[in-house]
Amino acid sequence: MPIITTPQEFNEEDLFVDLREMFGHPLYLKCEGFNFAGSVKLKAAASMIEAAERGGLLGPESILVESSSGNLGMALSVIAAAKGYRFICVVDSRTNLSTRQVIESLGSEVHVITEPSATGGFLGARLDFVRGLCTTDPRYVWLNQHANQNNWKAHYRTTAPAIEKQFPDLDVLFVGAGTTGTLMGCARYFKEQPNSPVTIVGIDSVGSVTFGAPAGPRMIPGLGAGVRPALFDPRYVDDMVLVPEVDTVRTCHALARGGFLFGGSTGTVVNGAVKWLAEHRPGRDVTAVAISPDLGDRYLDTIYRPTWVQDVYGPAALEPAPRPGAVTSGVH
Repeated sequence: MPIITTPQEFNEEDLFVDLREMFGHPLYLKCEGFNFAGSVKLKAAASMIEAAERGGLLGPESILVESSSGNLGMALSVIAAAKGYRFICVVDSRTNLSTRQVIESLGSEVHVITEPSATGGFLGARLDFVRGLCTTDPRYVWLNQHANQNNWKAHYRTTAPAIEKQFPDLDVLFVGAGTTGTLMGCARYFKEQPNSPVTIVGIDSVGSVTFGAPAGPRMIPGLGAGVRPALFDPRYVDDMVLVPEVDTVRTCHALARGGFLFGGSTGTVVNGAVKWLAEHRPGRDVTAVAISPDLGDRYLDTIYRPTWVQDVYGPAALEPAPRPGAVTSGVH
């Protein structure tokens, strides 16, 4: 085992779960939740902070501020604590309570946005608040995960090569779309390899505008956006799937019944991946990988609490879903 001095030095890159027996389709799940921030966002946070330090944007008097639905906020709070930075995380009312508590436990501050903006939803309102805050004091440093090139570069350097190392014959890669940092980093990497055969499929939630669909209500933090991320470049993505949140919940519950407690983003990605494989590669023995951003412990009060699920999605959401491959695919 490695010996480390800061939390961002450790991340488990080589853990994959074979989901073929559970869902009936060849799919390996890359687990990114095993680090001290509990999600794939630790890579982006470390990359953006290190670049800001190299560029002289961050100093002893700086105050980090960032808009986050949860996971990046936790990652930044971990690194801020290790490096001694003050950090203000701007979240909204959908962010899991346990996530907000962890951020505060690490010594960072949380500001909760309670009303969406008229055009950009909660994300737009969070970004407006951050912009306004930065105009009040030059000490504020906004890394802006939605437009920061060091977000996707983190996954270009680490996540994608780790997948290629484990699966040199990879056929299809499924990646969720939040800021699209993970999606763009992996997509750029594989598309830039000579004669790469890898099909890149982006997965998002119904109600997100990233893939060009109309905005709609979304209750599960993580994937999705009310404002199209500046990082997103559709030229690197071969196909796109939208997943209704009720299918996210059912897939998370199916994974949990198999002993794997994953987060909402993972449920969305797995559901979209299995639907896509059922439609485009039925009965074929392909090598497919999906990326799991985080684990499920922060979702115990939402997608794993029956009363919350029933109140938000209705009683039918608690019924075991048919095998996802039997459900018609989402929007492409």
